[in-house]
Amino acid sequence: MALAHGKDTEISIGGTDLSTYIDTSEFTRGADVHDVTTYGKDDHVHGGGLRTGGFTCGGTYDSTASTGPAAKLEPLIGTAPEIIRKPEGTGSGKPTQTFDAVLSSFVETSPVAEYVRWTADFTVSDAVVTTTQGA
Repeated sequence: MALAHGKDTEISIGGTDLSTYIDTSEFTRGADVHDVTTYGKDDHVHGGGLRTGGFTCGGTYDSTASTGPAAKLEPLIGTAPEIIRKPEGTGSGKPTQTFDAVLSSFVETSPVAEYVRWTADFTVSDAVVTTTQGA
């Protein structure tokens, strides 16, 4: 079993590497489930449908005017930028997931006893392409 540390994750959104601003992310995959039960059955029968997915990321607020997360992500709200996620970082044989996802929200929170934080929520649009990085 090969274990990977989360600290090595790299994330690029809309052509910008935002890894240095992100300290948490989650990538989910799923599928629709349809009830295809017919007359005479005593139990439900289900069939798989279209795949779906989501991506969230967040980190500590950084107000850097031209390169910070707000500057790069807020203009993308409502669009589907390309996301490149490398959950094990860069290196030969490591996985890369590439997909388009609609940025549905960008949120900044200001807890009284903590640093300001931000999160971004995306809905995957179309196929996720998983490749292995070359040498």
